[in-house]
Amino acid sequence: MIAGQGGFIGADLSAYGANHDEAEIRSAIVKPSNEATVSVTTREGGKYFGVIRNEDNFSLQMQTSDGKFHFFDKQGLGHIERRSQSLMPETYGIQLSKGQLDDLTSFLMKAAGSE
Repeated sequence: MIAGQGGFIGADLSAYGANHDEAEIRSAIVKPSNEATVSVTTREGGKYFGVIRNEDNFSLQMQTSDGKFHFFDKQGLGHIERRSQSLMPETYGIQLSKGQLDDLTSFLMKAAGSE
């Protein structure tokens, strides 16, 4: 998301370019960091995959890729699988040309007003 536009699940990148140099931005695109993702199965058989937004001893709140929030009482869950895996594809270094990576990097820097 940039300036309130875009998807719901990812971080707001509006200021990302202001706090990271060109090399750091390019590296984050081609080698995304692992997030705290989770796969949850309810006792009734419902399955959910997303990002943990909040958790305590009794409940888990997560957001799925469609932007919806799901709140679970842990006693009602059959299985919780924690993963260290980015929701961002790890293949951008192969899929995007050097020019496309340059354009994306430049876009993120301009969006933050750092270029």
